[in-house]
Amino acid sequence: MKHHAFHDLVGVGLRPPHLDYFSQNKPELSWLEIHSENYFQPNAVERHQLQALREQYQISCHGIGLSLGSVERVNPRHLAQLKALIDAVKPIFVSDHLSWSENGGHYFNDLLPLPYTEEALSVFTRNVIEVQDYLQRQILIENPSSYVKFQHSTINEWEFLTEVQKRTDCRLLLDLNNVYVSAFNHGFDCSAYLEAIPTDKVDEIHLAGFTIKQLDKGEIWLDTHSRPVSDEVWHLFADWTQKNGPRHTLIEWDLDIPPPEVLLDEADKASQLLQQSTINREHSEPRKVS
Repeated sequence: MKHHAFHDLVGVGLRPPHLDYFSQNKPELSWLEIHSENYFQPNAVERHQLQALREQYQISCHGIGLSLGSVERVNPRHLAQLKALIDAVKPIFVSDHLSWSENGGHYFNDLLPLPYTEEALSVFTRNVIEVQDYLQRQILIENPSSYVKFQHSTINEWEFLTEVQKRTDCRLLLDLNNVYVSAFNHGFDCSAYLEAIPTDKVDEIHLAGFTIKQLDKGEIWLDTHSRPVSDEVWHLFADWTQKNGPRHTLIEWDLDIPPPEVLLDEADKASQLLQQSTINREHSEPRKVS
């Protein structure tokens, strides 16, 4: 398989500072991922630029505002705006997070963790089903990064996420950096998490960089999306794709945003690893005897 074939699977997060660059230079990628909420206004300049880019690239709509973990139902206005955007750009994926960010009309600028309980599972699955019914399509749910956990949680995160998938028939967005960061912060084994996730339900992988912060009681790892992908996360990616096959893969970079060429170099590295993983996988598979 030729190397350039894997460019079809690797994308980068399209952030506002890079809109002009992608509009003018058209680098060799097949898809871009947007934060859906940044493009809700149909007459905004950014929306017109996105529509033009859609002629060159496929688009994935990655949401940060559905607040699927909130006890209150999903905001109907938000849902209507999302559907209008989806109808306009016809994305390959629509995704959001295993988290909540709204309560009683108050919106928080964070993706907040859920207690992993049966009650929270019922709320989350109800909201996912309502969203999928409204949009008339499956959505992808992304595993979060987290820094605290609830003492009254009764379910592991990977079991919670797997059960959400079973109950809603949603698809999964596997963020390998989030797994790696949360594993350090909470002291679990990455492999235990990854082995529990139903690989055939994973449609997309996120890769990003993290920051180490020193605290009085030790260090904490923060999923800041402000650095290159770490070597350890590249290794997780290579191992996972060698075992399970290639997936659409995104390079995320949201803070301290670098020149677009840096993002494209990271994307090229992902393409090369996908190629190598596929070669290794083909060589490791037993040959059939005719």
